Amino acid sequence: MSLIGTEVKPFTAQAYQNGKFLTVTEEDFKGKWTVICFYPADFTFVCPTELEDLQNNYEQLKSLGAEVYSVSTDTHFTHKAWHDTSEAIKKITYIMIGDPSHTLSRNFDVLIEESGLADRGTFIIDPDGVIQSVEISAGGIGRDADVLLGKIKAAQYVRNHPGEVCPAKWKEGSQTLKPSLELVGKI
Repeated sequence: MSLIGTEVKPFTAQAYQNGKFLTVTEEDFKGKWTVICFYPADFTFVCPTELEDLQNNYEQLKSLGAEVYSVSTDTHFTHKAWHDTSEAIKKITYIMIGDPSHTLSRNFDVLIEESGLADRGTFIIDPDGVIQSVEISAGGIGRDADVLLGKIKAAQYVRNHPGEVCPAKWKEGSQTLKPSLELVGKI
């Protein structure tokens, strides 16, 4: 079953951010756009490149009203240790959620049961706590935050302009479509 259009399920998790431990729940995702990026594990290879790319685009994401959370099945203690030792991860200022219980990974259907790790999953959640976009990639395929920025802009546009949709390669300010009988077979 697709998670698109479903509400984020309840959870409570421990996280690390800017030298502090904190508790995060599904309620923290409401009232703003939320990006959740699951990744397999701390102290690995592709993961720090993705998380650093998110950080490099974090100000742009925040300017769109979006908050970023990274999640792995490691603990919040491991996130702190990684933050203290990796040049790429030291830059991160967004929240890093620990999911050693696998609750979040199961809720978002990204848990690889055999290994206890999460797939690379990116979720865009609207201010009502409803999942609007899902992207899941194999472990060896890194993600690009520029693509994520475009998806958030499209999701926000569609939310703010009922009856319009964004075509492939849509960029902010470019033409959208208004689905209708007149458009059928004309594109």
